[in-house]
Amino acid sequence: MGRVLERLAVAKRALETLEELAYREAPGPLERDAAIQRFEYTFEAFWKAIQAFLKEREGLEAPSPKRAFRLAHEVGLMEEEEARLALSMADDRNLTVHTYNEALAQAIFTRLGGYARLMGQVLGRMTDEGHPL
Repeated sequence: MGRVLERLAVAKRALETLEELAYREAPGPLERDAAIQRFEYTFEAFWKAIQAFLKEREGLEAPSPKRAFRLAHEVGLMEEEEARLALSMADDRNLTVHTYNEALAQAIFTRLGGYARLMGQVLGRMTDEGHPL
């Protein structure tokens, strides 16, 4: 369980940095772009924590974020709606990494608060009684 705990700690620290900016109502371009960058590395830490959890707790391999989110739903770590949101989050993460345009950056920023809440809830569940580590 050492690997899972390590991945969870990294993901929680990354999420804290995202939360500093994700809920701003009228961010300037620098704050918005910084929040999107924080989203990118938080997303990576989040899905890798789920990946480690699935491997160690459930014996399941999840070689990609979307597979990890689908499996997380199958084992009860995510509700169906949360899994859908996580899959949309993966799409947004791919868009931020491969392209940049102002309208897209603004649209994705508006979704960061919901993504941060989702990640916080799921990370919390991985340490709750239902899924003890």
